[in-house]
Amino acid sequence: MGDQFINEGIRWALLVGWLAANLITWLVVYFKYANEEEYNYTLYLMGYGLPVARGSAACINLNSMLIVFPVCRNLISFFRGSCETNRCYRRSIRRQLDKNITFHKLLAYTIALFMILHIISHCFNFQHLYTASAVSKDKDPLGSKLSNLQRTKNGWLNPVDQFSEAPYGLGVVIQVFATTAGVTGVILTMAFILMFSSSTKIMRHHYFETFWVTHHLFIVYFAMLLAHGTQGIVRNQINIDQHDPYVCGQEENLDSWGNTDSDCPFPLFGPGEAASWKWCVFPLVIYFLERCIRFYRTSHTVTITKVVSHPSNVVELQMKRDGFHMQPGQYVFLLCPKISRLEWHPFTLTSAPDEDHFSVHIRTVGDWTNALVKAVGADKDETMSPAKLPRISVDGPFGTASIDIFKYEVGVCIGAGIGVTPFASILKSIWYKVQRQDQDLKLQKVYFFWVCSDFGAFEWFQEMLAQVENDLTAIGKADFLEYHIYLSRGWDPDQAKNIYLAEEQEIDAVTGLRQKTNYGRPIWHSNFKQIADDNKGRHIGVFFCGPKPLSKVLHKCCNNYTSREAGGTIFFYNKENF
Repeated sequence: MGDQFINEGIRWALLVGWLAANLITWLVVYFKYANEEEYNYTLYLMGYGLPVARGSAACINLNSMLIVFPVCRNLISFFRGSCETNRCYRRSIRRQLDKNITFHKLLAYTIALFMILHIISHCFNFQHLYTASAVSKDKDPLGSKLSNLQRTKNGWLNPVDQFSEAPYGLGVVIQVFATTAGVTGVILTMAFILMFSSSTKIMRHHYFETFWVTHHLFIVYFAMLLAHGTQGIVRNQINIDQHDPYVCGQEENLDSWGNTDSDCPFPLFGPGEAASWKWCVFPLVIYFLERCIRFYRTSHTVTITKVVSHPSNVVELQMKRDGFHMQPGQYVFLLCPKISRLEWHPFTLTSAPDEDHFSVHIRTVGDWTNALVKAVGADKDETMSPAKLPRISVDGPFGTASIDIFKYEVGVCIGAGIGVTPFASILKSIWYKVQRQDQDLKLQKVYFFWVCSDFGAFEWFQEMLAQVENDLTAIGKADFLEYHIYLSRGWDPDQAKNIYLAEEQEIDAVTGLRQKTNYGRPIWHSNFKQIADDNKGRHIGVFFCGPKPLSKVLHKCCNNYTSREAGGTIFFYNKENF
């Protein structure tokens, strides 16, 4: 039972396409330098490390071009609404956009792999060049001849012009640093290592400013990448029609090079063409425009209209900004210059588009959030005057998977812990649409699952859910929203006793809602089977925000209970990422 193609087909197709692009790029460049006549002499001096290094360099260029696009948040938000042309795969294509950071990391790992291969290959290549520069004519006639050509513009081939007896191989190192490629290669490698090593989860969470600063070394990385090949050390022969390397390279013909009565004039070589700019200029221009858009939006004045302190150290900021337009489930980045001019933190919008403000709920769990609570006066009993509130910059809003919920007939929203936050905006928006009887509303049923170990931190969400439940009941739409709340742990024996005694009451003892709380973890396969049986022939959008292990379970359930047979239910899995 199940059809994985619905949720996995496009992802695997795109992954295979990307892998094929890397493989084809590497092979095409490899065989170019390994087989073409114009590189015959260069290959002779360097060995087969040359085509390996050049193939790896081409793949570095390819992936360096791609790695910029996944972090262009405005570009991704734009494309989320522009994939409607193919009716078969439009949902699947949009879902891939939510894997942007995952793909960004994959590209970084791939660049690291090809960079290692490129460096190792060139270590052998340069050692061969260095050795050939001092080889005797008797030991290697062709190598000696090629290394001692006149150093005119198009005459030389071997960039090493000085052999040194320096110990520990320092002679090679000195010659490497005498080239533009050597210096830029070392700098871009160091920049990449710093970016790569500071991008771990621990660094991002505990040393964010270090991560932010080192990641901006991408400017150095791309600058060195663009300059890396400008010296043209890897040269190609430009007079093959007068000097056939397969004929003139024979030992018996070497002494006749350049003779007036010889068919073998001196070979001429041109510098290799710098190729990185062809790959990288366009994405860098796109990223520059992306940053311009961000700067323009963050320069707009944001007014904090209300600060609300909720139980369990949760603060709600209600704000306004001219030209701010949002959709349910979107998120923004907040910056408070009073706290830090570098730290941008993502927060899900908890307001609905129908409201006259936009809001975020912030739980004080770290240094930055604690500092923000103090800055807005939420740690005090008296309300701070608007004039004393700190300046806030807002970047966004940006789209996520949840904005697609209104494109389905049935929606399943699953929040685990803090992952429940995105669904506040969605449930509010649903309530507004149902209340005004929106004729364009395709959504007919919503299942909401909330799994939490402690409801204390989300009392504000319980209040909002209770209001939505009461209002839907009042207008005769009580069946539109079916919710299931699970308290996985966090109760003591006294609480358990009170829960038992209140079991027969109409209102739940823990949440105050009409539907009773379940104690323990959900049995997801049973839940999905029931939803599939109740909605045969329908397309169901599943939206999840929470930990990765649970995501894998839900993803598997969507695949297992999807059927493209007549009357079958199709589950489309979507996971929040920001």
